[in-house]
Amino acid sequence: MRQIPIILFGLGGVGSALLRQIVEQRVHHAEQYGIELQLSALCDSSGAVTVTAVSANAALGDQILQEILQLKSAGGCLLDHRLGKPQGDLAAIVDRVGCPGAIVVDCTASRETVPALLLAMERSYQVALVNKIPLTVEMETYDRLTGVGAAVAGSAENSRSMGQPLTRNLTQSRWETTVGAGLPVIATLNRLVASGDPITRIAGALSGTLGYVMTGLEGGASLSEIVCEAHRLGYTEPDPRDDLGGIDVARKALILARGLGWQLSMEDMQVEGLYPSSMGELSVTEFLEALPELDAEFAQRVADAAAAGKVLRYAATIEGGKCRVGPTVVERESPLGRLSGTDNLVEFHSRWYNPNPLVIQGSGAGTDVTAAGLLSDIVELAFAR
Repeated sequence: MRQIPIILFGLGGVGSALLRQIVEQRVHHAEQYGIELQLSALCDSSGAVTVTAVSANAALGDQILQEILQLKSAGGCLLDHRLGKPQGDLAAIVDRVGCPGAIVVDCTASRETVPALLLAMERSYQVALVNKIPLTVEMETYDRLTGVGAAVAGSAENSRSMGQPLTRNLTQSRWETTVGAGLPVIATLNRLVASGDPITRIAGALSGTLGYVMTGLEGGASLSEIVCEAHRLGYTEPDPRDDLGGIDVARKALILARGLGWQLSMEDMQVEGLYPSSMGELSVTEFLEALPELDAEFAQRVADAAAAGKVLRYAATIEGGKCRVGPTVVERESPLGRLSGTDNLVEFHSRWYNPNPLVIQGSGAGTDVTAAGLLSDIVELAFAR
């Protein structure tokens, strides 16, 4: 049995679901793959629980993991656990607990994990990300985390300027769940790039929440009605503007664009949210109360699209070296036009997938499906070397 040390950052919804699935799938992983995923460290924003001895066989027992899951489910934090200690510096934990063969897993939504992730890469450990932020900061950080090197002699910058894909070391990192949760969006992108099939356009609905809103608008509901309903049902973040502003979709689109070898930053993204900047300073209650002011505008946009035989979707479009995110009018019979509900959908248009694109569709959100995709990444990394 081969032991795989795991250092886990983040025990929110996805991190806790991943921890639970690791425990539940122990027999499956042993019988099918001959591996055991061993937790060396668990970290949340308050503290950490780590092994006391550092070795390839040191691990936190399943009883401790179950205790921690119960603690987190009850709203507690790791610092409250009997073994919990202030975590201070995640890089220091990687330095102390990391060992050959370790996989560092980032389930946070923070930039603060970047130094620890880069240290892990420098130590030749492996990294699995659900956290999008480290892949959307400086290009240098993206390149280091994804193992980018120039495809031809010369600098990575020259390769990008010539529109050439960049080589990747996919044995050291995986980031599938940063776009589309458990959907194989990144894997598909990487396979198309690796095959030499030039991708001319990527279009996608990358937010289940915004898909729900667009479906409601098409069905005749007002923007204020559908957003308030989604907020009440818990489909949106506590502040709905975190979804409606489109920044999360923009981060996903940027990761896809960088996967094509484009040297873009968040400042290069063209992002149109579903509310004006003047509503950004309101409280959540005030924002929801002010939403009816936007109803007529969006009803007209939906009607104008319908009059042209088209529909309105919230989409990311990656084409011609540019990325646009926002309400988009698409053909009713296109894959995006037929989409409804909370599913995510991505169209890849390329030389071989033309005129009909390669389409990936399915649940693009949810803690369990995201954790399952991340667990798959971890198992693949275990066999990547």
